[in-house]
Amino acid sequence: MSKQVAPRAWFQSIRDPQERYELDEIVYKAKDGALLEVVHDLGELRKKSADEWKALFKSRNHATEWPFGSGVWGKKEWVLPDIDDDNVVSMYEGNSNLFWAERYGKQELGLSELWIKQCGNTHTGSFKDLGMTVLVSMVKELLQRGKQIPAVACASTGDTSAALAAYSAAAGIPAIVFLPRGKVSIAQLIQPVANGAIVFALDTDFDGCMEIVKQVAENDGVYLANSMNSLRIEGQKTVGIEIVEQCDWKVPDWIVIPGGNLGNVSALAKGFDMMLDLGLIDRKPRIVCAQAEAANPLYLSYQRNFEVFEPIAARPTLASAIQIGNPVSIEKAIDALQRYDGIVEQASESEIADANARADRTGLFNCPHTGVALAALEKLVRGGVIDRDQRVVVVSTAHGLKFVDQKVKYHRMELEGIESMHANPPIELPARYETVRDEMLRQIERRGAP
Repeated sequence: MSKQVAPRAWFQSIRDPQERYELDEIVYKAKDGALLEVVHDLGELRKKSADEWKALFKSRNHATEWPFGSGVWGKKEWVLPDIDDDNVVSMYEGNSNLFWAERYGKQELGLSELWIKQCGNTHTGSFKDLGMTVLVSMVKELLQRGKQIPAVACASTGDTSAALAAYSAAAGIPAIVFLPRGKVSIAQLIQPVANGAIVFALDTDFDGCMEIVKQVAENDGVYLANSMNSLRIEGQKTVGIEIVEQCDWKVPDWIVIPGGNLGNVSALAKGFDMMLDLGLIDRKPRIVCAQAEAANPLYLSYQRNFEVFEPIAARPTLASAIQIGNPVSIEKAIDALQRYDGIVEQASESEIADANARADRTGLFNCPHTGVALAALEKLVRGGVIDRDQRVVVVSTAHGLKFVDQKVKYHRMELEGIESMHANPPIELPARYETVRDEMLRQIERRGAP
C-alpha cells in the first residue's frame, strides 16, 4: 500500500476509508477483497462554486480544445484530475442525445414527461465508451511512467470488448477480450475483431470468462479492464451529470437503468453524489435497476430487502449483455439503491421484446437491454409506483444496430417462446400497381391515418 495519498484523487476501499492507494498503482481490490472506489479531494473541488462548475462544463461542451469537448473529459477535474492531457485517449464520447420520447411516453404509458438518454449514440455504440476512455487513458499514463503492462484485457458479453478494443487500438496498446462463444451478436463480435484485439471465444458464460480474466490479471500482469476496476466507474458516472445538465440542472424524479454486472448503477449514484456534495443540485432522483428475469440475482436480493445475496446461474436472455449471475459490483449497487430509495424490477423475455417493439414504433431503435428498462418502467407506471406526472429518464445503454438479427427474428416471428405482438414483417407482392395499391390502402386503413 502506498505511503502517500494523491492530493486530489485516490483509490479507497469501500469498507475501510483508511485503506488507500495511489491511482498509478495496479490494484483492483482491497486487502479483504472489497472493491475499491476513486475518491476525490472535495475540499479542493469546493474552491470553485457550483455556478462556476456549471459555467465551466457548459463552456467545454462539444469544444475543440483537447480533450475537453468529450462529455467525460469536459469534467476532467471530477474524473481523473492528475492525468497528462497528452495521455488522454478520447473519441469525444459522451454528450449523447437526451431524446424526448413524447409519443411513446404519452400514448403508450400516459407519462407527461419521458426522456431516453441515448448512450448508444457514441463511437462504439454503447455507454461502455464512457468508462473505457478513462481506463485506457490511465494505462497510457502508467506506461509513460514506466509501468510494465503487456496488454489490457476484459471479459465481455459484447459491448465492453468493443470499447476496449477501439480505445486500445487508438492508443496502440494490445487488447485481449474473452467472450462466451456463440452468445454475442455478430455486430458485437466483429467490433473487437476489426479493431485488432486478441479475441478468445470460450465455451462458458460471462461469469466463466470473468474468472479467466481475473486469473490472467493476477498471474500474468495483464491490466484488468472490467468494471471491478473502479477507473471505469469514473467515466460512467458522467451519465447522471449529463442528464441533469441537459435538464437545465433540474433533477429528474426517476432514472431507470438496466443492470447486469451493476457497475452502471453505482456509477449513476456516484455522479449524483458529487453534484450533491459540491452544491450543484439539492435533491436525489429515485433509481430503478431493471433486470432480465433470466438473470436477476439483484432482483431476488431486493425481494428479501437486500438481507441476502446469492449468485445464480444466469439463463439465456435476449438482453445478452446483462446475462450475468454473479455481478462484480453487487456491494456498490446495493449501497447505491439503498441510498437513493431505489427499486429493482424484472422483465420476462416477452415483456422485453414487446416493450422494445412498442418503443421502436414511436421512432426509437433500442437495444434489448434498454427493452428491459422500458418493460420495467411500464410495470411500475401501471402499478402506480411511478406517477404519470413525474419526470422519468430511461438510460439506453447501446444502439439497436448491434442487435438487428434479434429485431429481424422478432418481426419474422422467429423468436422462440415469444409471440411478437407488434411484428411488422415486409409485405411481399408481385410488382403490379393494382395489387400494391389495394394492399397499401388496406394497410393504411388498418393502421389508422394520422
